[in-house]
Amino acid sequence: MKKGRARTMTHDYKRNGTTTRFAALDMLTGKVIGQCLPRHRQEEFLKFLETVDEEVPDGLAVHLILDNYSTHKHEACNNP
Repeated sequence: MKKGRARTMTHDYKRNGTTTRFAALDMLTGKVIGQCLPRHRQEEFLKFLETVDEEVPDGLAVHLILDNYSTHKHEACNNP
């Protein structure tokens, strides 16, 4: 065990991988569009944005809040 990390890391701690979770919330209806993807790259972010685009009816405005996810700064994400 490491000093100061007793609660989060024990002698038998094993990290079994990570996942990337995305969610979009329709504030009016409470409907959630969600995806869990195995990698953490801009390809996964673009895939999720395409899913949102398919799920949201034409003519509705979509407002994005991006928090602590650097892939939205990739060149492919800034080109409409």
